[in-house]
Amino acid sequence: MDIGQVFTLTITQAFGVTALIYLFAAIGLNIQFGYTGLLNFGQVAFVAAGAYAVGVIVLTFDLSLWLSIVVALITSTLLALLLGIPTLRLRADYLAIVTIAASELLRLLVRSIAFKDVFGGAQGLNGKLGQEFHDLNPLPVDFTLPLLSWSRQDLWVVIVGWCLALLFTLFVWGLVRSPWGRVVKGIREDEDAVVSLGKNVFVYKLQALIIGGGIAAFGGILWAVAKQSVQPDTFQPDFTFFVFTILLLGGAARVFGPIVGTVIFWFLLAGFGEVLSSLINNGYIAFLTPTDVGSIRFMLMGLGLMLLMIFRPQGIFGDRRELALDAR
Repeated sequence: MDIGQVFTLTITQAFGVTALIYLFAAIGLNIQFGYTGLLNFGQVAFVAAGAYAVGVIVLTFDLSLWLSIVVALITSTLLALLLGIPTLRLRADYLAIVTIAASELLRLLVRSIAFKDVFGGAQGLNGKLGQEFHDLNPLPVDFTLPLLSWSRQDLWVVIVGWCLALLFTLFVWGLVRSPWGRVVKGIREDEDAVVSLGKNVFVYKLQALIIGGGIAAFGGILWAVAKQSVQPDTFQPDFTFFVFTILLLGGAARVFGPIVGTVIFWFLLAGFGEVLSSLINNGYIAFLTPTDVGSIRFMLMGLGLMLLMIFRPQGIFGDRRELALDAR
C-alpha cells in the first residue's frame, strides 16, 4: 500500500472543491440551526438555487457569469421568503417538514421534461459555466504543490473558495457578536423571553434563513464554476444530512465549527475509502470488493458519528449548552 499516495488523495479531498461546497452550506446552516435554532432540513435547495442560477444565466440565456451570481443571491432570498413566511410563526418541526419537501420539489421541478429547455431536464446543464472566472487564473500552467493533486484549474477554484470561506467566517464572527447575534441566540434558547422584550422574532428568524441561504448559494455557484456541470440528482436530501453531520462534528454555534467539521469529515471519509481500496487491491482484504468501499466508508462514518453523539454530543469544539433549542 502506497501510504504517500493515500495521504495525498485524502488531503486533496479534505481541502478540495467538494469540501468547499459543503463548507459554504455548513456555514449557512450554522447561522440558521446553530445560532437561531431553525431546523432547516432543506439546505440543499439553496445550494441548488445557486448552481442552477449560474447554469441558466450562462448557458440557457448566454449572459455573464457575474450577473448569474447576483441572480443566485436574489433566487436564494426569494426561496427563503417562500419557505419562511408561511412557517416561521409555527413550531420548529413545521419548518423542518416544509424545507425537506421544498428541496425535493425543487429538484423534481428542474428535472422535469416540461422545463427541459431552461433547466436541461434529467441531464442537467453542461458546458463552460465558469469560463470568465477561469480566464482570470494567474497560476502558471506547470504550477503544482507538494502532497496535493489538484489541476491548475481546480487549484484556482480552491484558492478563491477558501478565501471566500474565511471571509464568510469572519462575517459570521462579527454577526453573532453584534446585538443581532445576541437576539437570535436568545430566540434559540427561549423564544418567549425574546418576545417579552419586544423583539419581532419572526423577522429575526427570516433574516437568519435569508443570510444562511445566501451563503449556501455560494456553494452552488462554486459547484457550477468548478465542475462545469449542474445535475439535478446531485441535490438529493442526503446532501443536507451530510451538512448537519459536518456541523455537529465541528460544533454547532461555533464560528470555526463548519471549517473544522468539513476538513475532518472529508479527511476521514476520503481516508477510509482510499485505505480500504488499497487494502482490497493489494489482497489484504479478500472478503470485500472495490464496489463495497463506498458503502463501508459511510458505515464507518456513521459509527463514528454515533460514538460522537454518545460521548460528546456538542461536537469537537462545541458547547453542550449551545444545543438547547426552543422548538415550541
